[in-house]
Order: sequence, then C-alpha cells, then structure tokens
Amino acid sequence: MGRVPLLRVLALLAIAGGVLLAVPPAAAVDRPAERVVRVGTEGTYPPFTYRDPDSGELTGFDIEVVRAVAEEAGWDLRLVEAPFDSLFPALDSGRIDVIANQVTINPERQARYLFSTPYTYSHGVIVTAQDTDDITTLADLRGRTTAQTSSSNWAQVARDAGAKVQYVQDFGPGVELLVQGRVDAIVNDNIAVLDYLATSGTDEVKIAGDAGDETLEQALAFRRSDPELQQQADAALATLADDGTLAAISEKYFRADVTVRERTGDVDVQASDARTTWEVLRDTAGPMLVGLLKGTIPLTVVSFAVGLTLAVGAALARLSSVRVLDGIARVYISIIRGTPLLVQLFIVFFGLGQVGIRLDPYVAAGIAFSLNVGGYAAEIVRASILSVPRGQYEAATVIGMDYGQSMRRIILPQAARIAVPPLSNTLLSLIKDTSLASLVLVPELFREAQVAAALSTEYLPLYCLAAVYYWVVCQLVTMAQAPLERRLSRYAV
Repeated sequence: MGRVPLLRVLALLAIAGGVLLAVPPAAAVDRPAERVVRVGTEGTYPPFTYRDPDSGELTGFDIEVVRAVAEEAGWDLRLVEAPFDSLFPALDSGRIDVIANQVTINPERQARYLFSTPYTYSHGVIVTAQDTDDITTLADLRGRTTAQTSSSNWAQVARDAGAKVQYVQDFGPGVELLVQGRVDAIVNDNIAVLDYLATSGTDEVKIAGDAGDETLEQALAFRRSDPELQQQADAALATLADDGTLAAISEKYFRADVTVRERTGDVDVQASDARTTWEVLRDTAGPMLVGLLKGTIPLTVVSFAVGLTLAVGAALARLSSVRVLDGIARVYISIIRGTPLLVQLFIVFFGLGQVGIRLDPYVAAGIAFSLNVGGYAAEIVRASILSVPRGQYEAATVIGMDYGQSMRRIILPQAARIAVPPLSNTLLSLIKDTSLASLVLVPELFREAQVAAALSTEYLPLYCLAAVYYWVVCQLVTMAQAPLERRLSRYAV
C-alpha cells in the first residue's frame, strides 16, 4: 500500500515536467514575429541597386545597406523592383513599405513621407565633354543646355544656375547626348558619376568641376502612417554606423566612406516650402496644355499625314504585279510590325546620332511615328482597296480610264470610306503613343507631367490630369469620325 502514493507522486511530477517543457520560455513568448517588409528599388542604377551580371542577383550599395538594416531590425525582407517613377506611387498605395534607391531628401518629399537617418552624403559635379574647357562652375551653365533625369534634384540645381534642362531617362542616355554635342553638360551626383566613369571606361567625358558646396542627404523613405518602421530603421542604422558595417559597405563599392558628412552648406529641407496637391496641379495644368498644343497635336498631325501617305504607297506596292515593289513593301511592313515603337524611336534618335546623323528631337520623333503609322496602316489600306467590288475596276476600264485614273477617281474614294473606322483607331493610338516622345527630349504633354511629378511626387493627380487631356483629344477625334464617314458615303455604290 505504501508504494501507491509514491507512484502517484512520481506520475504527477512527470506530467508537470512535461507541461513545463512544453511551455516556451518567456522571452520566446514575448518575441514578436518577423514583420514582412517590402522594399522598393530600381535594380537598374549601379552601383546603388542593380543585378549582378554573373549571378543575376539583385545587389548594390543600397541593397546591402537595407539588407543589413533588415537583419538588425528583424525584418523579413522582400525586394520589389520597379522604375523610380513608380516607387513613390507604390509606397502610397501600400504595395511596398520602404524605398531604398538613393532617395534624396527634399522639401516636397519631406512634406509627404518619413525619412530615416541619412546613410549617404553626396555633392554635385558638372560633367562635360572631354574637349570642353569653358564650363567648370555652375555660373558657366547660364544659357547652356544640360541633360538631367527628371526624378533627380540635380535638374533643379541646373535650372537655378540658369541652364536649359533636357530630361532623359537615366544617366547613360544623358552621356550619349553629351558626346553627340546635343547638350553642353550634366549635373549629377559625384558618386554615380565616378562609378559610371570607372565601369564604362569612357574617356569622352570628364568631371569639369563641383556643382556648388551643398551636401545632399539620401535616406530610406517610408509612409507617414508607418513611423514604427522608420524608428526601427533609425535604430538599426545607428547600430550599423557604430559597429562599422556602413563604412565597410561603402568602402566595398566606393573605396571611400560616403556614409559620413564631409562638406558644408547643408540643403534646406524645410517642409513648409512644399506645395499642396492643388497648387501642383494648378501650376502644371498650363505647361501640360502648352505641351499638348505645341508637341502632342502637331506631332500627331504631321506623323499621321506622312504615315498615311506611306501607307497608301506601301499598299499599292503590295498590290502591284512588280515583284520588287511587292518585296520592298513586305519587308517594310514586316520590320515595322515586328519591332516595338520605342525601339524604332531610339534607333532614329540615339542610333543615327552615333553615326553622325543628329536629328532634332521633333524631327526624329516625327520620322519614327510616321514610319510606324505607315507600316500598320498599309494593311488597312490594302484590305480596303480589295474590298471594293471588282466590277468597279472593269467599269473604269470600259469607259477608257487607265490604272492611275481608276485608282484616283473610282477605287480609292470608295476604299477611303471603308478604311475610316480602322484608320481612326490608328490615329487614336498615335495620339497616345506620342507620349513616348518624352524619352527623346520632345516637350510634349506627358513629358510635362513626368517632370512635375518627379519634382513634387504627386504622381497620381498629375498622371490623371494627363489622362484627362488625352481623353479629351481622343473624344474630339471620335466625334469627327461620323461626319467624315457620312461625307465619304457619297462615293459608295
């Protein structure tokens, strides 16, 4: 009988021990789960963010910094690649939580977003062609033309110096314009310029001087509704600065510590200077309208007229019994329909410039759009001509008309009525495609919206305003289609 209580006691102790073992330590219970943090970055801006050519992995100075921050702060890091102009809208919409892409702190951005402690300090330099000796300071830029990316602060620096600014997609195309003599200089970040010169090995351009004495600060950007994430990043950056991690990453990429301030003349980033959304829209509506009237509409009219002429010629060549003409038309149509319009535009503007054919931006865009319209509209015109009853040809021949007369007086007027609806679609597409001309320095409607959006970060309102402008023009074209069809109906049989 004495053994039973002892066995019960041992059993109870074993159960209690199992329960204690099953309960995790207090520290484990209290530790929060890792937060998934989506970091937006370009992936096309070496040495800050790019894909390693050997491994294909996303890497760069900013990538390593944000990975170190994530490890220190306990984030579950997810990298999201997108063009720079898309990063702030993605942050606003909650698709990403942080931007790590050498984001410079400026008044407009500071009014809308939270920024971490700066982890990069840089200053501007002036880049010129190797044989240019009369541009060494900002004062020398007055009246000159510079190539700047629309999303950088250096565009404003160049404008303040009195320069005319041509906006480019990134630093590489800007250098090409500089080499071709289409612009006089570039104002950009000293770190990015030094890396470009080192990696490209070019000796056609040089750093001609400093762009003032101001020091710019780059930091991680967060939504204003997420101060906790910003505080976690600040704490992690402080630790990484103290233990030398930031300096080591900087030395790896730049052979210098760009994570500490070395220059004087800090940039004023008082948020009170920022404009409201309404003020941005009000200030940009006028320039966008000017871009529409001076860029978009003239480019559309000229390109469509020339393109339609090319289309009729290509369609008649396709219907010709002369095999050489038919073959040339087939090749032309195949090339135009088989290659992207943006590639065609870059070939005409940048490509021809490298072989000495340096066309004005308007002319280059007009040629590219005209060729594109001609290639697509040629098949529309050919199908419309084939839709005219064969008896019309025979009747024209009976009354003594030759081929040219029958085409001009009988066939083409009837084909025109058939071609109006599909050609109207081509015209509507052309109106919208002219927005690509912003990439080759044409100051049209969408370019004005891009420039204003990059400076103010008001992407959604400004792009919506641009959409309204395009929609109004397209509606006017659509309204004109029905009267044109009625007018051409008199040629119907």
